[in-house]
Parts: sequence; structure tokens; C-alpha cells
Amino acid sequence: MLPVSIQAAGGAGSSLRDAERAWRADPQRQETAFRYAREVFVLGLREGDLRWYGAARAALQPWWTVRELPAEGHFMRALVRQGFHDFEGGIADLGATIALEPQRAEAWSWRFSLHLLTSRLDEARADCTALGQRFGAVEGQACQATLQYRTGQAAAAVPVFGQLVQQPDLQGPLAQDWLRYHQGMALVAAGRPQEAAQVWQQHLQRYPGSHLVRLSLAETLNAQGQHAQALQASLATQQPTDALLVQALLAASALRDPRMADLQAQVSQRMDAQALRNEALIERPQMMYYVRHRADLPRGLALARQSWAEQQEPADAALLIEAALANDKPDDAKPVLAWMERTGYTDPTLAALARTLQTRLGR
Repeated sequence: MLPVSIQAAGGAGSSLRDAERAWRADPQRQETAFRYAREVFVLGLREGDLRWYGAARAALQPWWTVRELPAEGHFMRALVRQGFHDFEGGIADLGATIALEPQRAEAWSWRFSLHLLTSRLDEARADCTALGQRFGAVEGQACQATLQYRTGQAAAAVPVFGQLVQQPDLQGPLAQDWLRYHQGMALVAAGRPQEAAQVWQQHLQRYPGSHLVRLSLAETLNAQGQHAQALQASLATQQPTDALLVQALLAASALRDPRMADLQAQVSQRMDAQALRNEALIERPQMMYYVRHRADLPRGLALARQSWAEQQEPADAALLIEAALANDKPDDAKPVLAWMERTGYTDPTLAALARTLQTRLGR
């Protein structure tokens, strides 16, 4: 969930070569290191490629454990930390950024997103209120609409996003990526997945490089049984990310498409490469591969439990229930029911899974 502020202000990597050249010439200089870290982080965010996050972390390495930094240093370290699922560290660095520069809107936006990601709703609401008070109605409306659909009020959020996407100050590609993503997710939560797909397809015609929107489209099409369209959307880029490859594999498997064997080999190779690198980071494509493709159900459940302890988003909730049911361990998904009750979040797919889980639990 990328906040509006950074997307509206980000340069989308337009000066990446200059930033890299300056950083390599003097990697110990904070100004050039922070600039390069921002360029590659935003690029990785837009393309869905974690290798760019690694480049950002490399640029920040001399200051990775330093307690006191300039605001930009704390901010960029926060973004990279959360990119590697260190949400506690990210929130702490964002707090330090805000203490040094309380008028930095992007820091408030990111902290709101991380509080929501970790289900700290009171803190998320406080950040959202501060955004509206400090930075104007548009910032406040964006986070309020996000809070609405994540707390069971999707129908109220949909028209707000419809208005926000037309705002003159939010027409840049990064801002539009964020808004169109959340507009679609609100529609999904409201039980209108076909409209969500239309929103995302239209956005991709204008910005075909938007990984977040393309992935959301592919996942929603697969969930709706529209596997041919999901396969097409997933393979529309020259170098699909791990996440898109997994969606392509799920679609091809459902269709018995002749490309299934090649996709299976590609996904397996990437998963094996991750294991050889001993990466501790749990990414959703891994869980989807192990659980929905039935590649390794016990491993999928273990990862889903561990991931849920770190972050709680609707997609993670669905995966944990699916994994628990597939492994005949419904008790493992009880935390999702508690989360749904506490937050109020629901969508048709998750609601159906929750009913099945409750039946298996004998409720």
C-alpha cells in the first residue's frame, strides 16, 4: 500500500543513472546515498522487483544501525526496512522523521499505511486525522477512504476514490497507481470485482508498467475463474515478477494450458533460488504457490502463520484460512476470525472462507 504523498512527489527513477553515478563516486556521502536509495526504492516499488530494494539497502548500509540521522536518512531507512518486512523498525524510523520534520506529508502517509498493515487501527486513525489537519482535504480523504474499506465500509469508500482519481494534483503515474489500486480493492470488498477489473484494465492501458495494479488484476481474475484473462494479464510484460509468474501458473493450471509445464519450471526455479540464498523474507507469491498450486501444503501453512504474525492484510487472511483448511488444521486460522471481528473487514471471498472455517471449527 503505497501512500499518495510519495507517489505524487516521487520521480519514478527518472534520474536514476545520475543518482547512481554520484553514489558510486562517493558512497559515504549521505546526500548522494539517500538520493540513490530513493530512486531505486521507488523503481522497485513500481516494478515489483525486490532487487531494487536490495540496492537501496546497500546504499544505506553505512548508516543502517545509526541511531540519529537527518530526516531523509530516517525516512529512506524506514521505507527499506518495511520493504524487508521490518515493520517495527520502519514505524520507529518514520516517527523519527516526523519528529525532525513534522510537515513531511509522505512520512505521515507511510506511517498510516504501516499502522494499517499491522492492524493498529487506533494509530492509523490518528495518523489519518493528522494528515487531513496538516495537509488538506485530499490527503485526509485518501486515508479515510482506505480506512473505510478496510473496516467494513467499502460501499462508502468507492465513490470517494472515484472523486480522488480526478483530482488535478494526483494525475502523476505514481499517485494514479496508488489510487487506482485502492479504488479497485474497495470495489472488490464491496462485491463488485468486475468493476474493479475494468478500473485496473483501463489504468494499465495508460500505465502498462504498474506492477501493483497488474498483479491485483491477475489475482482478481483468477479468483473469479476468468483464467484466460488472468493468464494474459500476467504474461503481458517481458520479464514477469515472481508474483505474476505464480498467477500465470495458477491460470494455466486451471486451463490446462500447454504453457503450464514451462511456467511450473520457471516458478520452481525461482523458489529454489530463494531457498539457496537462504532468504528469510516471506513473500505472498511463495505462499500462493505452496497453497493454491498445492506445491507444498505444510510449508505453505507454516509460511502463512509466520506471515500473519508480521502483517494482516485481506490477501494474507484468505491465504491463512485456505492453508489451514487444506492441511485440516482449522484452529490455525482462528486469528483471522478474530481480526475480521475486530476490524470489521470483509469481502465476498473472505466471507465465504470464514463461513467454511467456522463450520470446520464447529461454530
